[in-house]
Amino acid sequence: MARPRKFEEERAVEAAILAFWDAGYEATSTQDLCTATGLGRSSIYNTFVSKHDLYERALRHYMAGQNAQLAELMESELPIQEKIRTVLQRAIDPDPDDPAGCMVVNALVELGPHDPQIAELLRRNNDSRIQTIRAAIETARARGELATTHDPLALAHFVSTTVGGLRVAARGGADRATLESIANVALATF
Repeated sequence: MARPRKFEEERAVEAAILAFWDAGYEATSTQDLCTATGLGRSSIYNTFVSKHDLYERALRHYMAGQNAQLAELMESELPIQEKIRTVLQRAIDPDPDDPAGCMVVNALVELGPHDPQIAELLRRNNDSRIQTIRAAIETARARGELATTHDPLALAHFVSTTVGGLRVAARGGADRATLESIANVALATF
């Protein structure tokens, strides 16, 4: 019995994430995608409109997973410093099977400046993540965990930018001690 097409699409998207994340959009060839997904060239083009369509779907899938993890953490009952520590630690200690860095950061650098469709997707994703972090910071302020002198929106941007910076530093080869020192400086803000 043949597998349902929806299963094939989801599996292909998940496999494409790693290919695009590792090499980037431009450097990932159709053959690389065939190898990663196990699909033939015609199956890829019959399933997805284009390489760009597959990339966008992979990026959306990646973002959805990352955002779900962030929302779960930020909505937990942990103190804000533990929430932020966990976010930073995830950037320092990613899944060992994942490529270095972050697919979103890579997309922002590679495609954001010249691909309006991807740029808008990235902007909406960033806005969503910032609002998730901001809400947790506002809750922490209301509970008395943070001084009221700190602007929640500025802190949310700071956390997001620090995570992105950690991902870039990791992709650039920074060692664990360097990444931890960056995270510790950021945590001192909380």
